[in-house]
Amino acid sequence: MTPGLSVRESYDTLVVMLRHAEDLQRLQLADQHVAFVDRDPGTGAMPLVLLHGGAIDHRMWGPQLDAFPERRVVAPDARGHGWSSAATEARLCDDVVALLDALEIERAVLAGISMGGGTAVDTALEHPDRAAGVVAGGVGTSEPVFEDPWALDLFAQWQRAEAAGDAQAWMAAFMAFVPGPHRTREDVDPEVWDAVEAMAWHTLKEHVVVGPDGIPVPPARPTGVNDTWARLLRVAAPVLAVVGAVDGDDHRKMAERLAALVPQGELAVVDAAAHYPNLERPEEFNRLVRDFLAKVA
Repeated sequence: MTPGLSVRESYDTLVVMLRHAEDLQRLQLADQHVAFVDRDPGTGAMPLVLLHGGAIDHRMWGPQLDAFPERRVVAPDARGHGWSSAATEARLCDDVVALLDALEIERAVLAGISMGGGTAVDTALEHPDRAAGVVAGGVGTSEPVFEDPWALDLFAQWQRAEAAGDAQAWMAAFMAFVPGPHRTREDVDPEVWDAVEAMAWHTLKEHVVVGPDGIPVPPARPTGVNDTWARLLRVAAPVLAVVGAVDGDDHRKMAERLAALVPQGELAVVDAAAHYPNLERPEEFNRLVRDFLAKVA
């Protein structure tokens, strides 16, 4: 069991984490099919939109979906993930706004981990009137800066696995981010490990196409948002950068940099957690988000 994670937290994480199709709603938008969970108590409080990390899906937010009963909570699957459409070159921040429009949500607090955190920051930059606040976990912006040899080696392994069509090697490289560079698999709660791995396998199964030569074809990459670091001073929304204390060095540095560069930024470090603090320390993560919501929404 992860140090600092109570038996109750572990059990709750296991129970709620792999909820999926029975909770999903589906919408056909202009150029995509989007699957999402929508908890709407009808209170009129500022909605919270949860944006998942790369290669996984909305189920990573299992410990958060019912943790904020006073407000509407929406957790979509991004293109190329979960039960949504295949990946295209569309900008993920534009997809967020398209979903907000379809759900008639004028403004929301956007919370994301990893890729989802970058998307949340992008949305605040590109659509500032739609972001009432941003929670970005384990990331700075959608233009990550990696210098640590540990991370660079993993990305090199990842690229080699993609080129060779080696799903097992791809998964091994991806899953190394769960414990991070300072721990091993044995330090991660087994339920957290298994759930992240199950989501990633689902992504590979549903969203990776095998070409005629038998080699998997990498999904299309979303179009990026440019000059994000240079533009952070323009972010009008309050930003909470959250990072696990044992996440990779680059992820921690990027979170620190994000909090320092935006006009209304703060940093929170979650002990005994790496790249997925919302899963490893759900009660602590939820408390941080709840305190942030009380200030901004």
